Amino acid sequence: MSDPLIRGWCPGALRPMAAGDGLVVRVRPLMGRLSRAQAHGLGDAALAHGNGVIEMTSRANLQIRGVSEAALPALQADLRAVDLLDDTPEAEARRNIVLNPFRDLTGDAWFRDHEAMAQGLARGLATAGMPRLPGKFGFVVDADVRIRYLAGVSGDIRIESAWDDLIVRADGAELGRRVADEGAAVALALDIARWFAASGGIGADGRGRMRRYLAGGARLPDELAGDTAPNPPAQPVRPGYYGGGLCVGAAFGQLPAHRLGWLADRAQGGLFVTPFRMVHLCLPVGAAEIRAAGDLITASHDPMRRVFACTGAPGCPQALSATRDVATALARSLPADKVLHVSGCAKGCAHPGPADITLTATAPYRFSLIRHGRAGDAPARRGVTTAQLFMSPDLMTEST
Repeated sequence: MSDPLIRGWCPGALRPMAAGDGLVVRVRPLMGRLSRAQAHGLGDAALAHGNGVIEMTSRANLQIRGVSEAALPALQADLRAVDLLDDTPEAEARRNIVLNPFRDLTGDAWFRDHEAMAQGLARGLATAGMPRLPGKFGFVVDADVRIRYLAGVSGDIRIESAWDDLIVRADGAELGRRVADEGAAVALALDIARWFAASGGIGADGRGRMRRYLAGGARLPDELAGDTAPNPPAQPVRPGYYGGGLCVGAAFGQLPAHRLGWLADRAQGGLFVTPFRMVHLCLPVGAAEIRAAGDLITASHDPMRRVFACTGAPGCPQALSATRDVATALARSLPADKVLHVSGCAKGCAHPGPADITLTATAPYRFSLIRHGRAGDAPARRGVTTAQLFMSPDLMTEST
């Protein structure tokens, strides 16, 4: 079995990625939120030009799959009509910034101005003297003065809070540097990015991540390092009422396209895209109607919220088996509070972190079973068939 292909870039709307089921077109909503018109426009575009599903990603993006080369220009025109298309692929790639989706937009003193900082980062990254960063290199803006909502979200440079202080922290460093205000935070974050590029953080292949670079022995200069720990992390984000609104998910993060505009109509305060494969409805109305929708996840006890599976075969050319039908069937017998990850290959795209139970495909409907690990870790059992899993679900709870 050959190693899975690790790509050094992420798809966009102007630079889609080819997959087994067509092109993957990823949309990066500005500031992580959608207007009602944008939500309807994106949903309609997915129905007209894609497979009728909108995937929610762990980078607070939305993507459409199953787009043909012939349909791409019309899809891009529809996205441009609702202001969801950047001017160039380069501008799109640079805008890799995740904001706290539960930030208060009413001016509450508990919250920093996340959007001003994100706008400053975007402007700085677009300047002529800024080095080109790796495609997966990203920023996180998570500066609530009480807790960190995005502590588990991938990001190479993080703007956070330490109670009343604003800090900037390189991912992988335990401590961050205090700054005076939002403008100073943006300036320091960009300086750390420049240091990363100038000091050898980017490999010959154009890839590089901050955490891996620091773990390999790189040391931040004194003027970029700090001595302040960030706030503690928030409780895990779950479907239901959270952060002053309603978090709504769908199985495997796949939202039926017609539901996006439908949900936006029921979010008086705006629709925010989260990095937790859910959307957040601020000031929701019609909550009972939303909870009654059979194709949405709104309850924290729903076992499907604890099940992760990638596209699998045949949609992904690297996948060695179908995945989502297996994951759906096993969800019924998943032990309470356990997380199941079914991966089509060892990359583990759907759930990069460890899971209680991981099934990594090795052949059609045949898996390695890994406990408390990632898709590429050493398995506890090899060659487990789906028939064995379905007939003996206690296999997943055995200790050996």
